Amino acid sequence: MGTTSSFTSCCSLWACRRHIIPSYNNRHVVVAYSLSQRFSPTTKASASASALREKGHVDEEGRNLDGFDLKRRQLALLLVSGYLVTFMRKEIAQTGWRTYRRPDEKSGGHGVGWSPIIPYLFFVPQDWEEVPVSIADLGGTEIDLRFASSKEGRISVIVAPVLRFADNLGDDATIERIGTPEKVISAFGPEVIGENVEGKVLSMEVSEHDGRKYYQFELEPPHALITATAAGNRLYLFNVIGNGLQWKRHYKDLKKIADSFRIV
Repeated sequence: MGTTSSFTSCCSLWACRRHIIPSYNNRHVVVAYSLSQRFSPTTKASASASALREKGHVDEEGRNLDGFDLKRRQLALLLVSGYLVTFMRKEIAQTGWRTYRRPDEKSGGHGVGWSPIIPYLFFVPQDWEEVPVSIADLGGTEIDLRFASSKEGRISVIVAPVLRFADNLGDDATIERIGTPEKVISAFGPEVIGENVEGKVLSMEVSEHDGRKYYQFELEPPHALITATAAGNRLYLFNVIGNGLQWKRHYKDLKKIADSFRIV
């Protein structure tokens, strides 16, 4: 995208000089960076201009060429190139994304005695679409959400009972009490990728946001980014999966999706 800004004078006594700065997609930002007064074609003004030209302060068109004017133009260029273009690029980088938050009214309890599902959110590109969940899917009734993009990959959210680990975790479980990152990925990784995870875990990290710990894993093959945490009496597994080509072309975006998962 490109933005064109031009400043013109409503008075013929002023002249506007412009500078073109490269922007995204080979388009340009056209910016006026100095205004200089044109001399009126009167005898007195012409004589003044001639005198100034002899002293080297104006050019043939009567524009001010002293050091102050030069510094002013340079400063304007720095401001434009350093701030305007940076701002535009940041705006471009943020377009095409949205935040998905699990609706409070969405059904789903996964069994008698369960507390309401605590909402979660994540960032996802605009062109990704929510996919209906089937109990026949990998993960069965514990799949709470699916998203997909034919070009980039797939997302799923598994909400599993903490009772699968222990019966003394209560209704306010934490991922740390459930177990170590190694224990969590060994127990639940197969539900995400459909096979044993031994030898497939490339990295394990622990992060903390708003007092809640998150375990983050990268696996291959198949290519998967898994974020695990706990809330209430459930374990949450947020999974981003792609094939080899999707991983090669869109890894940065897939990692951004995986890193954005939060319980709210």
